[in-house]
Amino acid sequence: MKLNKTIDHTILQADATKDLVIQTIDEAKAFDTASICLEPCWVKLAAERLADSDVKVCTVIGFPLGATTSATKAFEAKEAVENGADEVDMVLNIGALKSGEEEMVLEDMKAVRHAVPSAVVKVILETCLLTDEEKQTACRLAKEAGLDFVKTSTGFSTGGATVEDVKLMREAVGEELGVKASGGIRTRETAEAMIEAGATRIGASKTAAILGE
Repeated sequence: MKLNKTIDHTILQADATKDLVIQTIDEAKAFDTASICLEPCWVKLAAERLADSDVKVCTVIGFPLGATTSATKAFEAKEAVENGADEVDMVLNIGALKSGEEEMVLEDMKAVRHAVPSAVVKVILETCLLTDEEKQTACRLAKEAGLDFVKTSTGFSTGGATVEDVKLMREAVGEELGVKASGGIRTRETAEAMIEAGATRIGASKTAAILGE
């Protein structure tokens, strides 16, 4: 697969203006990336501007902390898909996982999966806050919940993607799920290292630099 088609071109900062969002959507179209990843309020705009392309619309759910209720995440995901989202990246209930509340975490993932059966669902683990054992547990629960991808990071916590975490996540999910590396990926070299480690999708805002354009 070409490198551009592994990238979710991303704009998630809180102060992103509509003009900047439009510019980023148009960049995703020009680069022919896998998707544009943006906040839920801009999904309809992205779907309209990308209607004549194969660039998918991706949004974030329960972002960036993951601590909203399962019903809230399910509603947010369903509304996003109704507005034109093809993919949703939900944030793991990190505190619940770290408390050993595996059933709560599993049901949280299932709530989103069931709400949007036609969409690609990724779960953001926020690996910088988890032990290796917790990362493995989250991957196992994602498989059990029927999700499509596990993802390293929001990019808004204490660290981003690492090669070591991508390898661990790939080993944990096998070939059944995708692995998305995101957070701090700014160069082609880093992106290729993540793919070599097992990532099938890259979340990045520095797409032009990665593609050398």
